[in-house]
This record gives sequence, C-alpha cells and structure tokens, in this order.
Amino acid sequence: MVQVGTMVWLASELMFFGGLFAMYFTLRSASPELWAENTAILNVPLAAVNTLILVLSSVTAQFGVLAAERLQPRRVGGRWGMVEWFILTFIMGAVFVAVQAYEYATLVSEGVTIAANAYGSAFYITTGFHALHVTGGLIAFLFIIGRAYMARRFGHHEATSAIVVSYYWHFVDVIWLALFAIVYFLK
Repeated sequence: MVQVGTMVWLASELMFFGGLFAMYFTLRSASPELWAENTAILNVPLAAVNTLILVLSSVTAQFGVLAAERLQPRRVGGRWGMVEWFILTFIMGAVFVAVQAYEYATLVSEGVTIAANAYGSAFYITTGFHALHVTGGLIAFLFIIGRAYMARRFGHHEATSAIVVSYYWHFVDVIWLALFAIVYFLK
C-alpha cells in the first residue's frame, strides 16, 4: 500500500514539475534574446559533472535497495549493507546541492538574480524547487538510516521504507535530467 501511495504522490509531483516546465517555456518564448544572453553565462561543464554525481547517486541508492531487499541493513564481511550505500548516496546528494549553491552564488555575482528578470525567475524557481526536493530526499535517507540503526530486527517494513525512498530519489534524478537538458542545452 505504501508503494502505491508513493507512486500516486510522485504522479502529483510530476504535475507540479510539469507546471514549472510550462512556466519556463512560456517565459522563454516571450524573451528569446534574454535567454540567449543569460544561458551563455551558465557553467555547463560544472553542471554536467554535478549531473553525473546525481545520476551515480541513484546507482548507489539502488545498491542500497538491493541490500535492503536481502534484509542486510549493515556491512557483513566485505559486502556493504543498505546503510553504507545510503550514506554514500546522501554524501553524493549533498555534494550536488552544494555545487548547485555554488553555481547560484556565481550567477548572483554576475547579476543573474531571481528578481533581475524573467530568466532569473525561471532559472531559480525551477532549479530551486528541484534542490528543495533533493534536500527532502536527503532528509528521508537520514530517516531511513536512523531507522535501520534503531530497529531491533531489520525486516520487510524497514526494507519497504528504503525502497519507497529510492523511488523518490530516482524520480528526483529523472526530473533533474529533464531540467538539465532544458536549462543547459535547449537553445
């Protein structure tokens, strides 16, 4: 039941991001020269590396899910458990958010602010809401890691929680891939 509820909730989140994409395209079509001027400032190589970090964090999250499905919360011998994989995923997600904050600071120093123009508003609203979703995922990973340490016996209930968090994380990843393509490459 939890998995179905999560899928329904993620569908509503998809609609939310669909609205953000519509806003972005609408504003962009009204000011193409503004978009051309501001997208030239973006640091595409930095964003590409940051995207790779987020995509790889989805891989580590999935390894954590596989461990959770084996009902292995922690390392056994040389084989990592869910906790170790989720800690690595958390670190990679935190790096993603930190790099995005660095990018924001760089853009603000170049005059691209949320209040400067339609481009700034669209850029920060779309990527900012995504960053908030990533941060929510990071908090969820901490919650799952904490539950794994507190559980007397790691069972199917804990494994299901880990799987549901991974659904959310993969969703956030896919949304970023779309945002990355639209914001950094679509001309």
